Amino acid sequence: MATKPIIFMVDDDPAVLKSVQRDMRKEFRKDYRLLATESANEALEALEELKKKGEEVALFLSDQRMPEMLGVDFLEKARQFYPDAKRILLTAYSDTEAAIKAINDVQLDYYLMKPWDPPEEKLYPVIHDQLDEWSSNYIPPFKGIRIIGYQWSPTSHAIKDFLSGNLIPYKWIDVENDPEADEFMKLHELEMSDLPALSFEDGSVLKNPPSSEVGKKIGMEVKASQPMYDVAIIGAGPAGLAPSVYGGSEGLQTVLIEKRAPGGQAGTSSRIENYLGFPKGLSGAELSRRAIT
Repeated sequence: MATKPIIFMVDDDPAVLKSVQRDMRKEFRKDYRLLATESANEALEALEELKKKGEEVALFLSDQRMPEMLGVDFLEKARQFYPDAKRILLTAYSDTEAAIKAINDVQLDYYLMKPWDPPEEKLYPVIHDQLDEWSSNYIPPFKGIRIIGYQWSPTSHAIKDFLSGNLIPYKWIDVENDPEADEFMKLHELEMSDLPALSFEDGSVLKNPPSSEVGKKIGMEVKASQPMYDVAIIGAGPAGLAPSVYGGSEGLQTVLIEKRAPGGQAGTSSRIENYLGFPKGLSGAELSRRAIT
């Protein structure tokens, strides 16, 4: 299930933060995740991790007067991570002039006066309007493995071939031509010598990894789990998958060893029309998936 977009709230006053959390949760928890902190610096650290994990922030709601930094300064720094997120400033009456100035200086989307009671009149309409505008332009980001590397690198091709052979979706980023490349490299602190590199949904990165390390990361077994087996089958093409199924069905301790991906050469075939039990044919990938299941 897709992760909900985030509404991120920052206020150094615990009572105010608790109050805004309560009101926001009541109205928006169905469609958004709500995160809150009393520390602007802590918030910036969290945003970096959220960005690495591919999370999306829809709206920032920040107090103006905070000891670590002013709200407009926090929103400007947060903009570097999520430039399309809406930015709203919470201000007291005495800070109105600063809030108005910030609309032009840091492209603030709106400012709200404290207190905002009743929220049905002074808070929700503004937030709904900003979120509706954000949603109208929002394109959900790719969720899954990202690979960045050189187009003609043999290692890059080997990793892409390994993932596609195992039916693992991924997004390819060409370091020389893709507009995402610079942001990706800076976010994960990568050097050119680290390529190809893979990033995962948990925010972790593998630099120039062998296929066995990639397989282990995505949950494949790279070492035998038992000290002894009744049957060992080398090669997971159709001829190896079939006796593996039969061995398991007979209650034998069976291990299947494959260098690359289940299906072997047949796994890359778009159509197999002569396999027992499938008179209309099926793809090599589908045959492999059924046998593994």
